[in-house]
Amino acid sequence: MKKIYILLLAALCITELSFADNNDPNAKKVLDAVSTKFKTFKGITASFALKSVTSKGKDNGTQTGNISIKGQKYLLKQGKTEIICDGVKIYNFDGNKTITISTVEEGGQTLSPQNLLSNFYDKDFSYKLISSKGSYHEVELIPNDKKKNFQKVNVFIDKNKEMITKAKITDKSNNVIEFSLTNLNTNATLPDNTFIYNRSKYPKDAEVLD
Repeated sequence: MKKIYILLLAALCITELSFADNNDPNAKKVLDAVSTKFKTFKGITASFALKSVTSKGKDNGTQTGNISIKGQKYLLKQGKTEIICDGVKIYNFDGNKTITISTVEEGGQTLSPQNLLSNFYDKDFSYKLISSKGSYHEVELIPNDKKKNFQKVNVFIDKNKEMITKAKITDKSNNVIEFSLTNLNTNATLPDNTFIYNRSKYPKDAEVLD
């Protein structure tokens, strides 16, 4: 589930990107607008809903949480689970007795905000505009590396907000994770200490893995 959370954050953080010429120019235009808009945001806070659906259509339930993003830093909370990134390291508390610490570079196999911010996007994905009906543009992203643990990500860009507010992530077994954002604030004031890992906040007997 941690990787799904990072996918959620990644979808929000499409910015500072250079796009390849061999992709759909209509999709490029939409994503360029998202990138430009993102650069104007002071900070982002939002609530999210994360729904899991099996390949056979069975609803496995919905989880909810909150996210905060400021540049390359982010904080995600879902129940007792927390993921903090200070821009250099990622701290994942599983809500019980384990804290896993990794570097941003070690997250290279997942769609982290840092990966997107380092201009990997154009070489790692192909993309095309699927639809512009109604209130959303739908863009399909397919990883060029078939070793990725997902086969595609469909992002839905709100035409008025020029921001990704929904997405569907399809894994190799055709299971789908759907997420949506509510209570979106793109002008949030987020002090830097919001994204600082503080060991004393977590259980004393929690095991730290790094």
